[in-house]
Amino acid sequence: MSVWRTLPSSAGHTGVIVRRRTVALRVLGVVSTLALAAFAVVDASGSSSGATPRSKLTIMAPAAPGGGWDLASRESQQALRSASIVNNVQVINVPGAGGVIGLGKFTQIGPDPTQLMTTGTVMEGAITVNGSAVDLSATTPIARLAEDYEVVIVPADSPYRTLDDFLEVWRKNPHAHAIGGGGLGGTDHLLAGLMAKETGIDPKRMNYVSYAGGGEVLTALLSDTVEIGISGYNDFRDQIEAGKLRALAVSAEKPVAGIDTPTFRDQGLDISLPNWRGFVAPPGITDEQRQELIDIVREMTRTPEWADALERNKWVPSFLAGDEFAEFIETDQARIDALIEELGL
Repeated sequence: MSVWRTLPSSAGHTGVIVRRRTVALRVLGVVSTLALAAFAVVDASGSSSGATPRSKLTIMAPAAPGGGWDLASRESQQALRSASIVNNVQVINVPGAGGVIGLGKFTQIGPDPTQLMTTGTVMEGAITVNGSAVDLSATTPIARLAEDYEVVIVPADSPYRTLDDFLEVWRKNPHAHAIGGGGLGGTDHLLAGLMAKETGIDPKRMNYVSYAGGGEVLTALLSDTVEIGISGYNDFRDQIEAGKLRALAVSAEKPVAGIDTPTFRDQGLDISLPNWRGFVAPPGITDEQRQELIDIVREMTRTPEWADALERNKWVPSFLAGDEFAEFIETDQARIDALIEELGL
């Protein structure tokens, strides 16, 4: 369990500054999301007729292709197929609002045991910040899979060689230094808030720029729209390894094998923020159906294909299933809620 130290907040500052997209882009995004969401519901409605979780399984990634949830979903798809655990595995994407749009659609598909949704820390934050009408208690928890970590990055030609280099100038004028990351309330946003708190900056003074995912953060960073980028390590891994980006800190509690980047704690900041990934099923399935899904996921995590996915993606295994996973979600949601309130996000 991660621990965050509470530092005194300075008062009398303005709220977090988030650059909004144009109305046209927002409308286009809503239309696209609704179309994809409708597809998800249609797909779900017909998936259970004569099918079992062993014969057919649909995994919803409640985000756009290319992000962390999409990656976890497709790595799971590959492992389930290759090990012949499930005959037919499909992945569908329902992006929007940090996973909240996908969550809303998923809870409406009925007690279908051939459906799973990928979820994690990002959704917990988005549920609270977006005022979602439903939360993860409206689903059937199946299993937590692994933990991923956030990384703070700059372009290779940035004047910030270390995290301290950036923090030194950030303290002097927080608003003058734009930080790019994912949706409001997500792990990127929370990590930026924790950085501010630990640095003695009121998080409300941050110039945090919200993007749809790591790909857009990377584009903004390389075009000098923002100075600092925050996202999951795998969103930036290729560019880091190619020398195009410099990683300043990783949000793990201790060094992660294969990631040659110091943790925040290594650099004197009491911050650690894991980004767990897991599966939930729709509400209303039977105990027997739930156990079958748990067994399927447990078998998947024991395959060579999944072990390879963990190693390639630098994920830390953290398998937890059934009631224990349900208790974890309840506790972790409360912790994220408290953190959002503390940071004023």
